[in-house]
Amino acid sequence: TLGVVIGSLVAATSFGALAQGQGAVEVEGFVNRYFTDSQRDFAHDEGNLFGGSIGYYLTDDVELALSYGEYHDLRGEGSRGSKNIKGNLTDLKAIYHFGQPGVGLRPYVSAGFGHQSIGDANGGGRNHSTLAIAGAGAKYYFTEMFYARAGVDALYNIDQGDTEWQAGVGVGLNFGGGSKPAPAPVVAAAPEPMPEPAPEPAMETVRVELDVKFDFDKDRVKEESYGDIKNLADFMNQYPQTTTTVEGHTDSVGSDAYNQGLSERRANAVRNVLVNQYGVDGNRVNAVGYGETRPVA
Repeated sequence: TLGVVIGSLVAATSFGALAQGQGAVEVEGFVNRYFTDSQRDFAHDEGNLFGGSIGYYLTDDVELALSYGEYHDLRGEGSRGSKNIKGNLTDLKAIYHFGQPGVGLRPYVSAGFGHQSIGDANGGGRNHSTLAIAGAGAKYYFTEMFYARAGVDALYNIDQGDTEWQAGVGVGLNFGGGSKPAPAPVVAAAPEPMPEPAPEPAMETVRVELDVKFDFDKDRVKEESYGDIKNLADFMNQYPQTTTTVEGHTDSVGSDAYNQGLSERRANAVRNVLVNQYGVDGNRVNAVGYGETRPVA
């Protein structure tokens, strides 16, 4: 019904507004443990990177994500000793998700490029590096919108030729997409009106009396009555929609029960001639006996 169709479309639209998939946007906050290359001038080989990201799903599975984070707890070894170093990392990655959108686990792989800016331990300047980044991990969607992530990235410093690592976790929200647009409902063309059925011809009841004679106390059809019975059979064969009822009668001599049985046998005798000798369908011929209820004499 129309009500059911409209209800289904409304439900699908509401669901699509919150579902994952193509057109969805993800925002995430993360914390990474950053492991520096041992050849770099850091007093500690690791630190923390706090930041956030925003991503857009180009398809149900492919996301383009931009992230920014700031380093903490990094200390550099300079000519004047160890000092706290500030820095940041900006990157753009393409992320491919496995599995189907929806509640549950979605592993992923990622690749992209980043720009790292870190203070120089020997002065007030900054070191800038271009990074090639590859990673893998998994997201778990607790609902259509809310998820948690864990992953690891390798960061190759194109300018210096060293490789650093980061491992981290994050939580985020996914909104605004839909796995696939619901197909437009197919509206069947209204069927052409059927022509009004032709009125059935009115059935007319015609009473034909055949005076079929029997000998006294007999139920055998006499030869002289076959001509009238054949005329009735010819009529019925010409008009196959017709039906007939053969009525059997007796006189009032004898008991009621005997006369009833005799009248029934006589009616069936005429019926048998119509059916067996002249080929009228037996379903079209009924036989009934009236006995003394309608005596002929």
